[in-house]
Amino acid sequence: MKRISSNIYQISLGWVNVFVIEDDGLTLIDTGTKGSVGKIFGAIKNAGKNPHDIKQIILTHAHPDHAGSAEELKRMLGVPVMAHSEDAKIMRYGIACRKEICLTPGLKNWLIYELAIKRAGINIEPVCIDEQLNDHDLLPLLGGIRVIHTPGHSKGHISLLAENEEVLIAGDLLSNSTGLGLSVIYENMAEGISSILKVTNLDFDKMVFGHGRPILKDAGSITRQAFVNYDYALI
Repeated sequence: MKRISSNIYQISLGWVNVFVIEDDGLTLIDTGTKGSVGKIFGAIKNAGKNPHDIKQIILTHAHPDHAGSAEELKRMLGVPVMAHSEDAKIMRYGIACRKEICLTPGLKNWLIYELAIKRAGINIEPVCIDEQLNDHDLLPLLGGIRVIHTPGHSKGHISLLAENEEVLIAGDLLSNSTGLGLSVIYENMAEGISSILKVTNLDFDKMVFGHGRPILKDAGSITRQAFVNYDYALI
């Protein structure tokens, strides 16, 4: 596990990242694709921690690379799963992706979509969400983690702001695979842009992503500079 801040860690599962918060046990943020449990448990054990200390799972959104192992982990650990109410509606039926998809322009995005996203399918093992999250909810972790509803990539996409540790867990709001930029797909591009602008008003020093490398200093400033004057005519 890569330490992001005092109590937040990143686990790379290849092309997708999940995160662990340590505070009176462990909280897992996202679960990777189906079959990721072994890799997640192995990374936690290698860091000298016990994966059975996971007390809850929070999903940033329903897509299969983020929620693919949610039901398996819930079943194994007997822990609650939390997600935004909009994506909770479809995950209970095993639906991970809505049919409305906007592909962000560019050859790189097209290749990622064709080689990875398209092959992942649109379904997951059905998972019932135990606690539905909404915008501005404050979770009792690390002195308060703020739920930020950031729709666009998915209708129920959330980002999580660990205010005391100044870390924004951005999910797929943005990516940082080859530099900070838009995610490969959005269900609603206009909503996605509005959500990006929404987080530019927040205070955070570090930012982590479902895809790509973390930004470990001045992340809020970097995001504002990149997107406040972004030429959206390019998309």
